[in-house]
Parts: sequence; structure tokens; C-alpha cells
Amino acid sequence: MKTGPRYKIAKRLGASVFEKAQTQKFALSADRSAKNKRSGRGRQSEYGKQMLEKQKVRLTYGLPERQFRNYVRKALDARDARPSDRLHESLELRLDNVVWRLGLALTRRGARQMVAHGHVCVNGRKTRVPSYALSVGDAVSVREGSRGHGTLTGFAERFLERPLPSWLRWDPKAMEGGVKERPTAVSADPAGDLVSVLSFYTR
Repeated sequence: MKTGPRYKIAKRLGASVFEKAQTQKFALSADRSAKNKRSGRGRQSEYGKQMLEKQKVRLTYGLPERQFRNYVRKALDARDARPSDRLHESLELRLDNVVWRLGLALTRRGARQMVAHGHVCVNGRKTRVPSYALSVGDAVSVREGSRGHGTLTGFAERFLERPLPSWLRWDPKAMEGGVKERPTAVSADPAGDLVSVLSFYTR
């Protein structure tokens, strides 16, 4: 998915959108840009705020507009949960996102590539679909032949440094884990204001 100049987008939407923007140098540059904007622009409209939140969440998960809109539509149609909770859960339970949450890849983009290249198995079967929707009880593992792959160099050290979300489990020796429970706003921080995102699509 093409996104355009990432630093420029991150200054508009926030550093959390792209991992490469999460540096001290970028933070200083963003602060300077924010000061210039405050001095030269008026108050942002509610529509503008909602649109920025939508773009922020969409780009954080690396989704094209059409695919993201489908997630929103399904969330709005949900009857067993609040739409914002259902949207958050659907995004978090994507296979590429879970691979990233487990620390197997440094970025969500790297996690998508890892899945697409066939390094990940779900319930013992190789899965190449980054958008694969996981469920509670599903097992996620690194394919046997991929455990010495270069993308996993230093994984043991990364795993110890990165806290494991409470809704996931992982055995670093077996290189296998899975989904223990549904992710919530407490166990997995939302990428943005999902209520504003849903409001944007229902205007």
C-alpha cells in the first residue's frame, strides 16, 4: 500500500502511525511544525478531527481505504458488542497485527511481509494472508523451516525487552503462542479515537 511521504504524514497524524517516525529527532521536528500551525491556523472543525482520526487508525494498521471501510461496516452492523469495541477487536485480531504484538517483527509492515512470505502458521498450517482473522484459542507459530531466518535474528532478546500483551500467550522456546482472550481497549491500546472514526463514516 502506497502512503506517500511518511514523515510528512506522521507530522499530521502523530508519530504512532509509522514506527520509523518514533525518534527524538522526529519529535523535535514535529514540535516545531505544531507551533507554526498553531500560529497560522484557526480552530479545526469536528469533521476535520474525525477525518484525521480515521486516517491515523487506518495508516497505523497499514490498510487501504476499501479494506478499512469494510471493517467499519461490519463493526456498525454488530449486535453483540459496541461498534467501537468490535472495530478495535477486528483490527487487533488480524494475523499481521498479532505477529507484531508478539514481537516477531519490529513493525506491522514487517509482520505483513513475514506472513506473506510463509513464515507463520495458524493452528499448524502455513498461512500467507496478513488479514487472516484470528479467534480465541487459535495457535500462532513460526514455521519450522523459518526459525533460523534472518528476520528472527535477535528475537530472544527482543522478546525479553518487549512486554507481552495479556490477551496473548507465547513460548519462546517452542516459538509458538496464540490468542488467550479477546483484546480490549485496556489490554491493547487503540490506535486512535474509534468513536470518532465511526462517526466519520456515519455522517
